Amino acid sequence: MPEHDIDALIRNRRTINAFKTERPDDEAVLAALESGCWAPNHKMTEPWRFYLLGEKTISQIVELNAEMARVSKGEAAAQKKRDKWSTIPGWIVVTSLRSDDSLRDRENYAAVCCAVQNIALSLWSHGIGMKWTTGDVTRAPEIYEILQIDPSIEDIVGVLWYGFPNESPTSHRRPLQDVLKQLP
Repeated sequence: MPEHDIDALIRNRRTINAFKTERPDDEAVLAALESGCWAPNHKMTEPWRFYLLGEKTISQIVELNAEMARVSKGEAAAQKKRDKWSTIPGWIVVTSLRSDDSLRDRENYAAVCCAVQNIALSLWSHGIGMKWTTGDVTRAPEIYEILQIDPSIEDIVGVLWYGFPNESPTSHRRPLQDVLKQLP
């Protein structure tokens, strides 16, 4: 895609909820993660950390989430979660480095969010869809254990599910004038 088509790329990217079973090639995924590293970040903290998950780790997270659903909603809900999550072809966990300074912590989180947007756009440019999920499982202490993350050092910002879209939904936004205030 030519660089001048960035606006079209931004406007056409959608959150994907249904993926084909084929897992995308790691080359495009690694290129997207590299693009994530070029996000703006205050004082060049580069606070993002990426975890590209393999089948064993994915399976552990699927089971953790199913157990959480079982406890709160019963066995049928657990099986439904297990069935859905087991079909997602690719998983990346994104974290942000923590800081004792609350302003720096907020700036780091914002930078990681920018990195996620870069990743989403890069993947989309290769025909790969993504969903950024921040459900309860991303805050469970057990996920930190599974991923071998020290929660005093890194905070999970989300899980990025990726794959080839089974469908691409359309979306609409409010007109700019609804959210823009121009001041003298």
